Amino acid sequence: MDKATVRDIDVRGKRVLERVDFNVPLDERGAITDDTRIRASLPTIQYLLDAGASVVLMSHLGRPKGKVNLKYSLKPVAERLSALLGCPVQFAPECVGAEAERMALSLRTGDVLLLENLRFHPEEEANDPTFAKQLAALGEVYVNDAFGSAHRAHASTEGVAHDLPAVAGLLMEKELNFLGGALEHPKRPFVAISGGAKVSDKIAVLDRLIDISDAVLIGGGMANTFFKANGLSVGDSLAEDDKLDEARRLMAKARATGKRFVLPVDVALADRFAADADRVISTPDHVPDGWRILDVGPQTLVAFGDVLADAQTILWNGTMGVAEFPAFAQGTNALINLLIERTEEGAITIVGGGDSAAAVEAAGAASKLSHVSTGGGASLEFLEGRELPGVAALRDKGDTGDKGGAA
Repeated sequence: MDKATVRDIDVRGKRVLERVDFNVPLDERGAITDDTRIRASLPTIQYLLDAGASVVLMSHLGRPKGKVNLKYSLKPVAERLSALLGCPVQFAPECVGAEAERMALSLRTGDVLLLENLRFHPEEEANDPTFAKQLAALGEVYVNDAFGSAHRAHASTEGVAHDLPAVAGLLMEKELNFLGGALEHPKRPFVAISGGAKVSDKIAVLDRLIDISDAVLIGGGMANTFFKANGLSVGDSLAEDDKLDEARRLMAKARATGKRFVLPVDVALADRFAADADRVISTPDHVPDGWRILDVGPQTLVAFGDVLADAQTILWNGTMGVAEFPAFAQGTNALINLLIERTEEGAITIVGGGDSAAAVEAAGAASKLSHVSTGGGASLEFLEGRELPGVAALRDKGDTGDKGGAA
């Protein structure tokens, strides 16, 4: 997707309204427990400041359901961002209205202002045009750097783009280049790895990956549905009986198109769903009643490693097991190590957001892979081939029209 970026416009002396993704996890005291998404926003913010702009940042946090709920206030984010940027970040107690407008209009070159949670207003998720115009009044140029929210047609992601010159930030550009590159012109062999709990969440993604990849590796709870579709008993494991026909169809499609479709050859069983459950390695055709599959086994990682050995592009989405339980995160962590090795050998390694991205961050491995998406739901929809409203609304590169005004 060839979208115009912050590099394609002149922002000197202008107020830039930037949509960021500061939907960060908080603990019960309201403290930020993972600032990955804040750190991911820094290159674009710093670029704009260095280019002579002032910056008005807007984001959502959590699900306050259109009402003010200070549990979801972005004020702690302003404090963390200030520390990361090394400069003061002003905080507006509202995202629209007289006070927000006063603070935005009084910004000087190099100033940064963070607005309060967009989702304190129901008009945000409704993509209300009046609300979008109120937001647009706070800036002169619009930059969308929130790939993780680009699959939602909200006022701050899609509506504002009709009222201001709209371009992509550096993080958005990176997401589109890596994910788009993997889907449109990957270096081959191209191997896709899909995990997570349910086949139902990934049917459209698997359909597309079978079409464009050279091999698909399957792990996580979703593998159980494929086992069951092949006639195996999976004990008390999570499996989707209503998706068995879909699982058979996907496997048949892979066979018909000559694509490798690799299921785990061994699994880690647990006698109950708990972090301290007994862990036993078994083949998937020997899962006793009362036991459940919670991870892939070591021989599966050997088999996966053989497929990945000559891969030049590797796309991974979804953990290999219940990664929040250390005993059943072994498959996921071993896969991360495999991806690090392939990256060091020159392969392009892309992690498609969500739980797999969280596992990479927890392992401290993000900097050792080619790209770790901040997307989640947006990554999945992009991988499915859907148009993302927050991306579609941005200017195409080379478009010099005055959509929302001149840049």
